[in-house]
Amino acid sequence: MPRVVRLYVKSALTGFAAAGAFVALVLWLNVANLWHLVSTSDVAIMAVAVFWVLNGIVFSGVQFAWAITAMAARQDSNTGGGGPRPAVPVLVAAQKRKPDR
Repeated sequence: MPRVVRLYVKSALTGFAAAGAFVALVLWLNVANLWHLVSTSDVAIMAVAVFWVLNGIVFSGVQFAWAITAMAARQDSNTGGGGPRPAVPVLVAAQKRKPDR
């Protein structure tokens, strides 16, 4: 399996695990009275599943972006390519514009 696919799968699993913890915490703390709404609903399992899946998609995307960014940051620190570059003046010849009529 290519490294990028392995990284994506790992990020997706990590994101869905984090989303599961987030959903459990939101329900346990009864944020916005969600626990009461879920516990008294006849479609509670579907509501929690949708809440978990949608948060899992977001958390997985953030996890993958963070992993890719961390890889780029490691490469910059290894090659000394990070940080601001010194300004270099560039001379550009001015062109005369013809007046618009």
